[in-house]
Amino acid sequence: MVFSDNENNLNFLAFSEEKQNQKTPTNDDLQPLAKFDLLQAIIESFVDGVLIVSPEGKLIHTNEYARAICRQLMPKDADSSAIPQEIWQICQSLIESYELFTTEKIIIESEIQPKPTIKLRVRARWLELSASPSNFLLVTIEDCNQHSQSIAIADAKKYNLTEREIEVWQLRLANLSYKEIANKLFITINTVKKHLQNIHAKQQDINNLHEYNFV
Repeated sequence: MVFSDNENNLNFLAFSEEKQNQKTPTNDDLQPLAKFDLLQAIIESFVDGVLIVSPEGKLIHTNEYARAICRQLMPKDADSSAIPQEIWQICQSLIESYELFTTEKIIIESEIQPKPTIKLRVRARWLELSASPSNFLLVTIEDCNQHSQSIAIADAKKYNLTEREIEVWQLRLANLSYKEIANKLFITINTVKKHLQNIHAKQQDINNLHEYNFV
């Protein structure tokens, strides 16, 4: 909805005169544009990527984080409104499941690793809007590596880990094997095991201390 300048001025004057008598605004008091801005701000604030997709494969809306992930998955010359094939395949699985289980609320979740440096957890579910005759797909994308890094940083502070222990722990949280961690950090497998033993010992010490203080 778009208002002319005169209409905006009249609305502003009316709002100013009634402002003193107003209480906290409810959802019904919000104008459509204000509701849209609020929804946009909420979507952009999500840590995960968010996409809203039509069953025909049309991209309806995304937040910035999702757009950044899609740019990494698509060729440089691809249409900015295109959906990466890896994500669309998960959407298709949800659509096919809906045809079989029309009364069930189904969520399709899958981990994909389109590139060695990118590991994503993708969830797709139906988004039913009362104001629209059509249903849409809500797709959330979580960067598994970023999630592991966040946990590793939090554990580093909690358990007083060294820089090397943080590196080893972050890769371990990303489900890398001892051999993969060793190759990535250019250390031996025994060194990886030693670091993990130290990390677990520090965790156990802190946990025992908390239990002792609780008792």
